[in-house]
Amino acid sequence: MSETSDERSGAGTGKQARGPVARFWPLAVLALGLGLFFALGLNRYATLDTLRDNREALSQWVAAHMALAILLYIVAYAVMVAFSLPGALAATLTGGFLFGTLVGGLATVVAATIGATILFIAAKTAFGDLLRAKAGPAIKRMEEGFRENAFSYLLVLRLVPLFPFFLVNLAPAFLGVTLPVFVAATFIGIIPGTFVFASLGNGLGAVFDAGRSPDLGLIKEPQVTLPLLALAVLALVPVLYRRLRRAR
Repeated sequence: MSETSDERSGAGTGKQARGPVARFWPLAVLALGLGLFFALGLNRYATLDTLRDNREALSQWVAAHMALAILLYIVAYAVMVAFSLPGALAATLTGGFLFGTLVGGLATVVAATIGATILFIAAKTAFGDLLRAKAGPAIKRMEEGFRENAFSYLLVLRLVPLFPFFLVNLAPAFLGVTLPVFVAATFIGIIPGTFVFASLGNGLGAVFDAGRSPDLGLIKEPQVTLPLLALAVLALVPVLYRRLRRAR
């Protein structure tokens, strides 16, 4: 028996109705997770005070279950980044404290890249195509320029934290950046800053023993900021080269 026109129309309408739900559910899950984080008061525990008060028990458990501890840390940190939860700095310092500069820094880079990628995919799925379809000519030209030099621009934004981390995760999704470029630029770009904070975390034991708070102002010192700025300028060399070649 053949379908009637009404039945075919109803089926089509059903697909269209389900489309927006399927598109926005990843972002809705992330928003729900962020709301629950604050509703349950979990933000009170994402601090260095919690680490200081529980450091002996944590250190002993990590020493006895190193591989599992690293895996759980990566999962927890990735969730924190994906849901844009506060406390990433404290978590990075915790990684350095528990696992040392090298292992803690590497685990944090992997976890942050995974979490950022999840948020990027969610935003791209929910809004990417919609915004590109409705964007005016100026926005589309900006998208083309950004996409052409996406790796260099993203590398600069990761090396020099001019904007919040979650914002740099979202913006490329709206500008047509491909997933491989986003992942590569994120992974490479966050390495220097992450290892600086992991190194700070590695020395937290002595800071806690002295009854002091960690000096997070170190990240603003010239010996830290100048190398990061130099790397950012180096990342822009391909962009400047392309523009110079076009001008010629």
